[in-house]
Amino acid sequence: MSTSSGTIRTVNGIRTALGVSGLVSAILGVLILVWPGRTAMVVTAIVAAYAVIAGLIHLGIGIFSGGRGGWARVGRTLLGVVFVVGGILAFLNLGQTTTYLAEFLGILVGVLWIVEGVVDLTSLRDAASKPVSILFAVLSIVAGVVLLLTPLWGATMLWWLLGLSLVVLGLVNIVRGFRYGTGVGVAR
Repeated sequence: MSTSSGTIRTVNGIRTALGVSGLVSAILGVLILVWPGRTAMVVTAIVAAYAVIAGLIHLGIGIFSGGRGGWARVGRTLLGVVFVVGGILAFLNLGQTTTYLAEFLGILVGVLWIVEGVVDLTSLRDAASKPVSILFAVLSIVAGVVLLLTPLWGATMLWWLLGLSLVVLGLVNIVRGFRYGTGVGVAR
């Protein structure tokens, strides 16, 4: 009896986890789609808060770790100051920081796609399908160049794609939560 009740509890726990994670994903996706700028600003605020907290931790380690060498303490202290100042500056102009973060991510993804395309072209010898690999590499390089030329637009499109993906994947996870365990004879 305990194995059966343990199985039921496990299945119900997995169902709940799938359902809750699906609901959170779907809600976040809807927020991104309905209020993309505000949601991006919240993400930027979370990054800024992280910078301040990490900076305070580095400051604490630098100032209060007596067993460390002088340069390690100075390095930690300086790193902490940079993090705290960066976080505070981000909070002071959250809108502009959000734009900078979006442009940075657009440029980063653009560079990564270009590098991925070049790497794929250099490894054609190992490709199972050379035409498909060449097509992928060319598309990756072109998409990367487009992102480099228009990083804010590209980041905006990626943000919308993320929102749409979160809604779809969230809804699928909710359905999975309702359906999980039905094939093993566990009652809902």
